[in-house]
Amino acid sequence: MALNYIWIGFFILAFVVALVHFLVTGDADIFKTIIDSTFSSSKSAVMDIALPLTGVMVLWLGLMNIGEKAGAVNFLAKIVGPFFSRLFPEIPRYHSSFGQMLMNFSANMLGLDNAATPLGLKAMQGLQDINPRKDTASNAQIMFLVINTSGLTIIPVSILAQRAILGAANPTDIFIPVLLATAISTLVGMIVVALRQRINLLNPVMIAWLGGIIAAISGLTWWVSSMEKEQLELFSKVSSNLILFSIIISFITAAIFKKVNVYEAFIEGAKNGFDVTVRIIPYLVGMLVGIAVFRASGAMDYLLGGIGWLLGALGMNTDFVPALPTALMKPLSGSGAKAMMVEAMQHYGPDSFTGRLSCLFQGAADTTFYIIALYFGSVGIRKTRYAVTAGLIADLAGVIAAIALAYLFFS
Repeated sequence: MALNYIWIGFFILAFVVALVHFLVTGDADIFKTIIDSTFSSSKSAVMDIALPLTGVMVLWLGLMNIGEKAGAVNFLAKIVGPFFSRLFPEIPRYHSSFGQMLMNFSANMLGLDNAATPLGLKAMQGLQDINPRKDTASNAQIMFLVINTSGLTIIPVSILAQRAILGAANPTDIFIPVLLATAISTLVGMIVVALRQRINLLNPVMIAWLGGIIAAISGLTWWVSSMEKEQLELFSKVSSNLILFSIIISFITAAIFKKVNVYEAFIEGAKNGFDVTVRIIPYLVGMLVGIAVFRASGAMDYLLGGIGWLLGALGMNTDFVPALPTALMKPLSGSGAKAMMVEAMQHYGPDSFTGRLSCLFQGAADTTFYIIALYFGSVGIRKTRYAVTAGLIADLAGVIAAIALAYLFFS
């Protein structure tokens, strides 16, 4: 229901803003701009997202099927079972979806978006298999999705690379603030959903696991912060892909020991990749067109201007306002937010407060509406319950954390 109101709101606000713009300026081209955006965004949803995703889906669903037949996914499920069985209490203990979700979370944390998406869709399908109400998001699906939308990333490879390309003096100086901001976003999202679902996060097992995760992130942060610039850049480039390739080899090796026909297992799983991609196209087109209309009408620009004026009238520091386009765009469009991050660094400089803060916004959360449309659309979920609200709260926490950390580290 929330997505329904938001989607309708995009079009109504766009129409009102465009009509006012026309009446004030006499610029009739605004309506042509909006209509052109509907065609370009719908084409982009299919040509730039769905079709390229097909190949990745085929590959990773095939590899995941190898891992499942080899028992590797179930092995991962047993490792995280004590933690996940409390975080997702309605899922049967040691269910294979635990391993699938762990693979998805790991790929996200390593900044491997291309691998994370098919792994996440596979996990969502596993959760849908045990969902008694097929058109309504289950508690487990909401928790899984909100953790995804919070965008927990340990190694923000693409952001570091873009800063290096644009000539930042120290491209990696945003590493620790990004890590802290995205960790806060994830923790807030998890707490919000846990409170709504009455999950006890204070039992000894949960405290031990969450404490261990926080300690591991803190240790990695300390270790990485002690590296020289060249060492960190090399670590960022090598570690993620090396870990991912090691997982692939582990799946294949385990399958060989289990006497699994590896190639046939791959083909069997890969066949589902195309079907999944076709199912998500209507959801992608609908969401991306709504977002495009909202942007093309100028509503986003008026929103930013209003925020800046209000904060200035209240006598607040507005240094962060020029970076807000990245924050406001991130829940709507990953590519749009990236473009705004790059524009901010080009205009203000990669080492400016605005340039750095835009990088923190880009890394603090993920594309909430895109992920909801993609993941729920792949399994036919129409009633999202409180998933959108919880995801946006996590996004807001990431934005606030990013602003505070930017003032702390770079002001």
